[in-house]
Amino acid sequence: MLTFGITLKPDWTPEQLVALTQRAERAGFSYGWLFDSHVLWLEMYPLLTLMALNTTRMHLGPCVTNPVTRDPTVTASALSTLNLISGGRMEMGIGRGDSARRVLGKKPTTLERLEQAVGLIRALASGQEVDYDGTRIRLTWTQGPFPIWIAGYGPKALRLAGRLADGVILQFADPHLIKWCLGFVREGALEAGRDPSRIQVMSAAPTFVSDDMARARENCRWFGAMVGNHVADLVERYRSGELPPELTAYIRDRKGYDYHHHAVIGSENAQFVSDEIIDRFAVLGTPEQCRTKLQELASVGVTQYNIYLMNGDEERTLDVYGREIIPAFS
Repeated sequence: MLTFGITLKPDWTPEQLVALTQRAERAGFSYGWLFDSHVLWLEMYPLLTLMALNTTRMHLGPCVTNPVTRDPTVTASALSTLNLISGGRMEMGIGRGDSARRVLGKKPTTLERLEQAVGLIRALASGQEVDYDGTRIRLTWTQGPFPIWIAGYGPKALRLAGRLADGVILQFADPHLIKWCLGFVREGALEAGRDPSRIQVMSAAPTFVSDDMARARENCRWFGAMVGNHVADLVERYRSGELPPELTAYIRDRKGYDYHHHAVIGSENAQFVSDEIIDRFAVLGTPEQCRTKLQELASVGVTQYNIYLMNGDEERTLDVYGREIIPAFS
């Protein structure tokens, strides 16, 4: 079964964010996520609180946070508190850090620190006593853990997700590349003695439902630039041949990235992104074309399609998915 989620960028008003979340829940979406970039946009945790108080069914959380913007003990406490408020509906996406770090002039953190943070957050949320820099600490009031999703593109991060995560976040909707990624997730799971089939798989990418493909591509082209920024980081850390050309070749004409235009329709960041890349990375076209693409994603192992809901047509997108797409996967 394929479930559906939305990710909201916290540059709407709180009232707009709540209204979109409620609309998504009515349409049949099961997950509501927020980008976590506290300088660029509104702070995530108060907004998640509002979303929790104004929904009854959707699971909620960051997509994604990182282990250095906030101390992991803060993240464990905040999400455990929200788990109490929401009746156990919180989940956490986490990665090395992108916009939240780079807008401060910092680089993403290491995979080693990410791994340590995941273990610490999970233990604290479970009510376990842990050693924190030589001091024993415990969240005595928590009522249990929440699922943890790890975001990644490269083999090392994907193996880490396989070893540790309840789910893996893959930021594109390209079935070929998702299949490549899941090979490393499987390797990591087997190394840790885990069943790979129990790891949830999220495809996180924008959509535009229309028979006007030119408009659909233009309203989602920003996403190719966002992915390209991650890919440029990967190219610096892996040797030629370790990454598929389907992922890396398109950034050759990339000239840089302005985080103040992060996830913005019409951004100059995306001038180098071709139509072919957007067709591969996003879910575009008529309802029938979208359903076909989503069936392809499900066939390679995707369990959740998470719409990056920044396409300039947000309310209609939710309504069309609720009427014509989600029911086909129920």
